[in-house]
Order: sequence, then C-alpha cells, then structure tokens
Amino acid sequence: MEVEVKLRLPDSNSHQKLSDILSPFHTKTLIQDNIFFDGANSELISNKAVLRLRFYNLDSLCILSLKAKPSIQDGISRIEEHEEPIDVALGRSCVAEPGLLKLIDSSEIMQRVVEEYGVGGFVCLGGFKNVRSVYEWKGLKLELDETDYGFGTSYEIECESSEPATAKRLIEELLKSNGISYAYSEVSKFAVFLSRKLPS
Repeated sequence: MEVEVKLRLPDSNSHQKLSDILSPFHTKTLIQDNIFFDGANSELISNKAVLRLRFYNLDSLCILSLKAKPSIQDGISRIEEHEEPIDVALGRSCVAEPGLLKLIDSSEIMQRVVEEYGVGGFVCLGGFKNVRSVYEWKGLKLELDETDYGFGTSYEIECESSEPATAKRLIEELLKSNGISYAYSEVSKFAVFLSRKLPS
C-alpha cells in the first residue's frame, strides 16, 4: 500500500517560491514520461485500476506499474501499487503497439492484469509529462511536481510516508509560514488526465 500526502499548489509562482525555499535540500530532478493503457473494453478503468509505463530522464529507465483500489481524503492518498522495471526499448515498442504488453511473460503485473482483470487486448490511452524535483527535508522525501497534461499544467507537492498525518502537518506548516497557498489534492494525476480538465 502506497500512502502519500498530496497538496496542490495554485500556480507556477507558488511552485517556484517553494522550489526556491527547498533548494538547499534538493537531491535530484526527474523527467518523467507517463503512458497509460487499458483493456479494449475498459476492464481496468472500470475496476479503478491503472496500468502505466513511466520513462525516466530521456529513456534511461522504464518502470511498469499497476495501481488499484485508490482512495484520497484530506490530502492523503492510499493506493495499492506494484512496480517492475522493464527494458526501455520494449516499453517504447509497447507504446507503439500496445498488444506487445501481452508478450511480457515474466511480468507478474501482466499476469495479474490478464488473470484478475480479464484483459485480452490492450489500448494506449496516451499520457502526460512530469518534472519532479526531489528534496530531503526534515527526514521527509518531498517531491515537487510540475505536470504538463497538454491541456494545462498543474503543480503539486507529494510525500510518501508511513506517518502521513505527521508529514502533512510539517508540510502545511512550511507552506503557511512562507505564505504559499495550497489545497488538498482530491483526485490523482491520472484522473485529471482522463477528465481533460485541471482541478479548480
């Protein structure tokens, strides 16, 4: 179970201000290209499951992931997540020809997708790009996201934690003390992508 604090920032100015404040704690920046798939009959989406290929930093790494049973309340997200690294070239081939996903025999994720969700054929839903700046701050790993959906850009700070209430309190104190507006994220990035509309 992945448990994350997710707080949405209103605009690029807020994102930049927080980035400047956290700059002494910066550890890395990740360029992420996220591509999503479903069954030909929407078998995954209809069961609140998400199949994703994520390519990192100009195809230096590819991660296949399956997320299921999501919930988000008061800025804390909980979701089942299973991840596996796969060959980058194979991943790109699957984007071009989604049917190739079925040929990844060694993947426990693909076995589950076929057996548990009954997916026979695959379709590519498209995706979005994300720039993630990572910071180590007060014992927390903060991830500051700038997400380009094509129809707009959103900004969010995330923090995976086994003690989400404590992490959320610390992050909120940081934002409030620096006059940075925020709101609790109410939906996932994938849900925003599907809706083709930024959260208001």
